[in-house]
Amino acid sequence: MSRLLALLLALTAGLAQAEDVHAQQRRLGRGLNMGNCLEAPSEGAWGVRIREGDFANIRRAGFDSVRIPVRWSAHAGKVPPFAIDPAFASRVESVVRDALAAGLAVVLNVHHYEELDKEPLAHRARLVGIWRQVSERYRGFPGELQFEVYNEPHGAHTPEIWNETLGLALAEIRRHHPVRAVHVGGVEWSQAHTLAKLRLPADDRHLIGHFHCYAPFAFTHQGAEWVSDTAKWIGRGWQGTESERAEVAKVLDTAAAWSQATGRPVYLGEFGSYGKHAEMDSRARWTRFVAREAERRGISWAYWEYQAGFGAWDPKARSWRAPLLQALLPGAGER
Repeated sequence: MSRLLALLLALTAGLAQAEDVHAQQRRLGRGLNMGNCLEAPSEGAWGVRIREGDFANIRRAGFDSVRIPVRWSAHAGKVPPFAIDPAFASRVESVVRDALAAGLAVVLNVHHYEELDKEPLAHRARLVGIWRQVSERYRGFPGELQFEVYNEPHGAHTPEIWNETLGLALAEIRRHHPVRAVHVGGVEWSQAHTLAKLRLPADDRHLIGHFHCYAPFAFTHQGAEWVSDTAKWIGRGWQGTESERAEVAKVLDTAAAWSQATGRPVYLGEFGSYGKHAEMDSRARWTRFVAREAERRGISWAYWEYQAGFGAWDPKARSWRAPLLQALLPGAGER
């Protein structure tokens, strides 16, 4: 048998055994984002780190998956081949391995590549170069590891520019991962309505539409220091009135409609409320509504986030914030 024929047979066998993309999405179930850690300029710069025992703690609580945001661009060369710092690459891999070993599925992404959003054409090759290295490093990892091409493209990213960049990065990923689940979000910060602007390869059936929900923004981001003019929103509550529920449902319905039209599953990669000023009853009420309504539409989700400003876990008290945990996982803590 020729080497070429053997390669083709092996590829065909792999495709035949590949898990259906809807099953890949369902494996994510109910998840948490490991926010403010590896997507900070350096781990610990924003006050939190991923520590030994975190993933066991998350799994024990009842979560199924974690999303791991990573700022690769802060640790990669500026010129080809855009080499990623070996120590940082090893640190990320150890985190991924620890999460998988704890029994959690993982979504690993490129996050906070700020230069890319400002000058997408100038940084397109560097994004592809980063994925070339990440893709190579995670060859042979189990299907519980999924990739996300880029978090919340915005700024100078038009749909046309982003679709072209996305296609190039995806082609690089597919060289080594032909059937791994890959998440793709639209422009304008991955809002649900921009899923319709994606132009995805019709023959790639292992793509998951990725969107975020922070509606109403004046509630979820009241007093957020990184967003301008948010102090005026401090004191906003969320009572779950008919109009308030409809605002959230519209986001989820938009994503679900795209899923139905394209035959591709969707994933709610971020939703959460900043906890510095918002009162806990409203936060729990909103969180419960988003999570249950997403599930009712068959949408897996990851709450933003584990242990920082939006966190369900209090790292100082070393305990879960019970109202948020119960909102996310009804019955958690009662086992």
